[in-house]
Formats: sequence, structure tokens, C-alpha cells
Amino acid sequence: MMAKVLIIEDEETLARTLAEKLRADSFNVVTAFDGEDGLEKIREERPDLIVLDIMLPKLDGLSLCRIVRRDATMAHIPIIMLTARGTEVDKIVGLESGADDYVVKPLALGEFLARVRAVMRRAPGRPALQDELASNDLRLSLTGRRLFRDNEETKLSNKEFDLLAELMRNKGVVLSRDLILTKVWGYDYFVDKRTVDVHIRWLREKIEDDPSDPKRIVTVRGVGYRFEG
Repeated sequence: MMAKVLIIEDEETLARTLAEKLRADSFNVVTAFDGEDGLEKIREERPDLIVLDIMLPKLDGLSLCRIVRRDATMAHIPIIMLTARGTEVDKIVGLESGADDYVVKPLALGEFLARVRAVMRRAPGRPALQDELASNDLRLSLTGRRLFRDNEETKLSNKEFDLLAELMRNKGVVLSRDLILTKVWGYDYFVDKRTVDVHIRWLREKIEDDPSDPKRIVTVRGVGYRFEG
């Protein structure tokens, strides 16, 4: 079965040009020309890859990317960001919002196709739905949004749940406060970095044997936090 690519791009001529290039390489292609229609088609079509322009009407690409990454039924889908902006900051924002790759317009069609192939190769075995994250006695149900510790449910607020999920997905990796703010709160909101520290403290009170001497969520001074399990 041909891999399905969803192109979300408001420049219709460019969208059709990219679609023709992909179809010539045996991809099944669907297009959308604004963010809201793009989100609807992601849910309807379940593409294998999303090519997403950042500057979109109705719903911008960064916001759409964050919505996809926070939904367990869509979070596995790889995303290539497509934008006319090319500064280092723009690339970092795009990648930290959850994109797998970043292509700057104007682009060479050969390079575009190569990047599509590369991203698809890196994610051939992603599950259609990851329902659960587990570590030692912790079990986090993503679809049910419930935490179990030793098979006993522990109540979490929405942000506590999202924060713990992000930490567990990146077990052993140091996540900066800025990255946590991007992934959990998003750039749509002004949030003080101390908010991350407060929520980490609340999480530790619920999952650590001794919150004053945390073993699961470790502080990396001057950087952020690392989940050890």
C-alpha cells in the first residue's frame, strides 16, 4: 500500500506542485489549504506523513503541530515543517513544537523529496496508537489520561499529566525548562518558567517515595529535569 502524505499549504500552486512530485514517486497525496481543514483531514485520512506550512490561515502551523503532538491518536505521525522563514530561531521553534524536519522555501523539489523519504525511513515502525507509558511501578494511560502506581490510581491535574507524559517519553534525557514550556504549555501562552518548577514539585509529591530526595524526576542544575523512572 502506498504511503499517504498530507500537504497543508495555503499556496495552492506550491501545494499542487509538491503533490505532483510525490505522486510521481508513488505516494498517495491529500491536500488542505488552511489549518482547520488540515486538522480535520489529519483526523479523517490518518496520513503517514504531514507536510505542514507554518504560516496558515485559520490555524497556524505551529499551533496545529502542537495539537497533533498532544493527541495520542495522532502523535506518532511524522511532520515536515515548510516555511519561507529561515532563521535559526524559527527552526528551533518549529522543531521544539514537534516537527521531525524543517524545509525552507523556496525549495528544490529533489531535496524536498529526499527529505520526505528520509523522514519516512526514520519512522517506519511507529505504532498507529501508543496507549501507555510505563516505568517500574508507574503506568500512564495516554488515551484514558490516568496514572497508576502499583496498580493504584493516582489523580493528576491536566498539566501534571501532560508534564509527566513528556518526561516519561524522554526517559534519561535532560529537558530544559524552555522545551518543557513549549511541549506542555505551548508558545500560545505566557508562562513563567517557575511554573515548571511548581508542577515538578507537585508531581514529585505524588510519585516520589521521598519528594525531598527525588529519584524519579532529577533536577539538572542550570538546565532542567530528567526522568529516571
